[in-house]
Amino acid sequence: MTKFAATDYRNLSAQLAAMLADETDPLANSANFVGLLYAEIAAINWLGIYVLRDNELVLGPFQGCPACVRISLGRGVCGTAAENRETLRVADVHAFEGHIACDAASRSEIVVPLISDGRLLGVLDIDSPHTDRFSDADQQEIENLCAAFISALERNELRLPDFI
Repeated sequence: MTKFAATDYRNLSAQLAAMLADETDPLANSANFVGLLYAEIAAINWLGIYVLRDNELVLGPFQGCPACVRISLGRGVCGTAAENRETLRVADVHAFEGHIACDAASRSEIVVPLISDGRLLGVLDIDSPHTDRFSDADQQEIENLCAAFISALERNELRLPDFI
């Protein structure tokens, strides 16, 4: 397996907490959450939020190449993670049946459902141009960052879909 530069998740978590502490606007917080993670997580080529609208995921704030705008629940890595409400870590997206190729350069992916009070708000999607990019440790830390992001929304009694 290729070794990637270690992401300093402790520092990233502290930066995120400081960034979300005084801002109450969910769009601003979502955009900065995505921007911060994209800038700090090594060896990735796309990172964004898909927001649940009715029974499909709709593209929200992101960094990287233009992406698929709508994804049905149960379709692709994002739709499957959303439908099952479980993080999906895919070592080789080409081996994932039904993978949606928005960026041909992507080789691996992790998708974390964003859930508040039992309600699915959307997903955080991160792609890498390297196979097997995301480890168990990456998954745990990214899930922790997502939990902190959701907590900030909840503190302000806001829900992610409210910003669009």
